[in-house]
Amino acid sequence: MPAVTQELPRSYMTEAQRQGLSQNGVYLAESQAAEKAGDEEAAWKWLSHAHLPAHSLMSLKKNLGADFIRTKGLKTDSADAQYGLGWLDAE
Repeated sequence: MPAVTQELPRSYMTEAQRQGLSQNGVYLAESQAAEKAGDEEAAWKWLSHAHLPAHSLMSLKKNLGADFIRTKGLKTDSADAQYGLGWLDAE
């Protein structure tokens, strides 16, 4: 079965603005640019491609809940490694 690739949301940055950024940096900067442009949906979609720090994910969980993280499709690898695989459902 072929791998499913997720389509990237609309870009709000020029190629010149992306120069020198890591792939993760591009995702984060695109998210900021989309938010600045008022496109909240694209901002979260860009973040769903990024590898976020464990503490940022924990903050999202505490403030918005585990279902929010799941609904937005955020990658939880960093938090899984730091807090354990069940962190998202733990009290």
